[in-house]
Amino acid sequence: MGIDTAADERLADRLAELRVERGWTLEELARRAEVSRSTLSRVERAEVSPTAALLGRLCAVYGRSMSRLLAEVEAAPARLVRAADQRVWRDEATGFVRRSVSPPHGSLRAEVIEGRLPAGGDIAYDKPCDTGREHHLWLLEGRLALTVDGAEELLEAGDCLRFVPETTRFRCPGPDAARYALVVVEP
Repeated sequence: MGIDTAADERLADRLAELRVERGWTLEELARRAEVSRSTLSRVERAEVSPTAALLGRLCAVYGRSMSRLLAEVEAAPARLVRAADQRVWRDEATGFVRRSVSPPHGSLRAEVIEGRLPAGGDIAYDKPCDTGREHHLWLLEGRLALTVDGAEELLEAGDCLRFVPETTRFRCPGPDAARYALVVVEP
């Protein structure tokens, strides 16, 4: 999976644009997202790449899904997206890797995402990015403890869980990495 560092710079620019569009200072965004001003400043200057959890908080504050935000920094999606051309984003802090298998598009209601979480990886999304989205997670490899709104389900390879979350936590108990396909459907 190739990592696109230019996408990190475009993401930083878009996050700064979203804040400015709302007329918020870094202090106001920090208060709303419950993240330090210095962290937000470093993210907006592309000095650091945001973690999945931080990106989730920012998406919640801006009222958009992570997929929509990431799509905003990419070119218009093609009808066919070869595996080598699918956009990949990595959370260096957790080792989580997210591949946009089918890029989102404004006229489509669903998208497919591949996620890989290493053994011991743990990501909590404590605020919904955009409420009402239906999710279908199909675990392809490994084991995954998925907590949705406080209720944990331990998934084994081949299991599929449907949910409409407010909060989620993805934890890979190991011993191997978890790899899953996630289908997200707009309401």
